[in-house]
Amino acid sequence: MKLLLVDDHPLIHIALRALLSDFQPPVQLLGAESAAQARAQLSSQEPDMLLLDLQLGEQEDGFALLDELRASYPAMPIVCISGSDQMADVIRAIDQGAMGFIPKHVAPEEFKQALLLVVSGGIYVPPMRMGNAPLPAPPGNRDPSSAPPPVRVPLSQLAITPRQHEVLQGLLQGKPNKLIASELNISAETVKDHVQAIYRALGVNSRTQAVLAVGQMSR
Repeated sequence: MKLLLVDDHPLIHIALRALLSDFQPPVQLLGAESAAQARAQLSSQEPDMLLLDLQLGEQEDGFALLDELRASYPAMPIVCISGSDQMADVIRAIDQGAMGFIPKHVAPEEFKQALLLVVSGGIYVPPMRMGNAPLPAPPGNRDPSSAPPPVRVPLSQLAITPRQHEVLQGLLQGKPNKLIASELNISAETVKDHVQAIYRALGVNSRTQAVLAVGQMSR
C-alpha cells in the first residue's frame, strides 16, 4: 500500500516510518513536507491513502489543501492528522471530505487501528464528548453543525435496511446523491428517502453529523 505523508516535521516522517514498519498490508511510505511537494508527488503517482497534517506552517493552510486534494483526487482516501483534537476541527475536516481525523497524541496501536479502519472502507474520528452545545461555525458558507448524540451499537446492528446500508456507505465516501443513485441503479428521490431514514436511525440531521455518529460507534 502506498501512503503519502504530508507533514512539515521530519521527525514525524521518521516516527511514522518506524511505526508502520510492521503494518499489514505492508506500507510504502512516501513523504512531502509542503503543499508544493505533495502536488509534485501526486503528479506522478496517486497513493492508496494520504495522511495530511493540518498544521503545515505559517504559510500553509491545511484545510485549504484538503479542499484542493479532495476536488482533484475524489477517490483517494485522505486522513487528517493534527496536534489538535478540537471537535470543531474534526467536524470541519470530515465536512470537507476527510475519511479520518487522528490526533497526534493517540497511542501507536490506536493510530494503526485507525488506518486499518480507513483501509477497510470505514471512517475514523477520535472519541469525543458528545453533547448538545452548539459548535463554532466553520469558515465559508457552511452551516454550523451541532454534535450528534453518541451511538453505542455496531454499524451492522443499526436499524436500517440492507439498501440503506449501501446508501450509507456512499455517504461515508462523500458521494453525492446522484452518484449513489447511479451506482445503485435507483432514483435520486429514492436515495433521498433512504438518507432521511438513515438520519432518523442515527439521530442526526446532516451528512457530517452522520459521519461523526458512525465514527463514534463501537468497533
